[in-house]
Amino acid sequence: MNLCPTQLCENVPAMLSGHELATFRKQLLGWFHQFQRDLPWRRTKDPYRIWLSEIMLQQTRVTAVIPYYENFLRRFPDVRALAAAPQEEVLRLWSGLGYYSRARNLQKAAQQIVAKHGGQFPTRLENALALPGIGNYTAAAILSIAFGEKHAVLDGNVARVLARLGAIRGDLRESRHWQELQKTADRLLESKSPGDWNQAMMELGATLCTPKSPQCLLCPIAPFCEGRKMGIAESLPEKRKKRATVEVILAAAVFTDAKGQTLLLPPPKNTKEKAAADHVPTLVSKMWHFPTLSVTGEPAKNLIAFLRKFMPGVQSRKWQLVPAGQVRHAVTYRAITVLPFLIEVNNLPRFPGAGQVPLSDISSLPISNLTRKVARAALAAAASAPARR
Repeated sequence: MNLCPTQLCENVPAMLSGHELATFRKQLLGWFHQFQRDLPWRRTKDPYRIWLSEIMLQQTRVTAVIPYYENFLRRFPDVRALAAAPQEEVLRLWSGLGYYSRARNLQKAAQQIVAKHGGQFPTRLENALALPGIGNYTAAAILSIAFGEKHAVLDGNVARVLARLGAIRGDLRESRHWQELQKTADRLLESKSPGDWNQAMMELGATLCTPKSPQCLLCPIAPFCEGRKMGIAESLPEKRKKRATVEVILAAAVFTDAKGQTLLLPPPKNTKEKAAADHVPTLVSKMWHFPTLSVTGEPAKNLIAFLRKFMPGVQSRKWQLVPAGQVRHAVTYRAITVLPFLIEVNNLPRFPGAGQVPLSDISSLPISNLTRKVARAALAAAASAPARR
């Protein structure tokens, strides 16, 4: 089964064709129809709902997505509702799901669909690809599942299945490899039911042909798998070289007044500048956040200097900074350590554009998981601190 050109693969049998290819497709689709997971986005052909699920599932586990998907649809049941909504409301409902540029692009695309396509998701590939946040995989998934268009998907799950089927070595994300994998996915596509076929390939990679300990004995297409025949399925695809981890240390000020209110800073207005690895707005996902800065020296001293510089009229105030432990977080290649400091005050300081919310319920504003972790650490520190006099 020649799944890639000879210069990229070795010892691969002839490409599936004729009766063998028909059997391959029949076995995979039969397995999918019998064993597929019952997921809410599989109960519809509505392109808006399929599109939403595909965006939410990027870099995110299915179990984490389902409650967000259902809550999001209750608030934004169609593309027009999403297009007309305040961005803060969209981000608030996305809060905790991560990768917030997905939500921003989702709404921008919804607005384009309303403005340019009469509120209907475009059925032409080039028009779908022109929408913000939609690339080749997402466009192929939506068009095939919602409209039955003949486009084969290629994502990490499908690439892993193909790599094992053809015993393909090397970095699959390398441009040449990825292009050939796409051609292979195109050749294998069942044109009579492209939506089910694409979902079957993805389902196989997600449930049986997993990165670790693939369940080859349960696989419906195991007889066609060269990686299994050669005894190397589990070692494929070969691991990519990871980018070196960057350690980042942040200090965060968590103010709280007698009423339990705290202060959060708004997202930065200028989001177009290329940010450094320790750029705070980037690390907090350009969402509402506690006053935070990157530190290399004494955290408390640096934080006080930062607050006095950016908060007018507080130069003479003397605050007691209570350490609230450490918060660990990871953003792509960054390993983040946040040092929260609880600062109890009679009245919250003023800061242009800042919001005041209960420390115990900061989710009324769109926040990142990192900010949520900092709030939990501060609440724990407050609970263990001596009562105010």
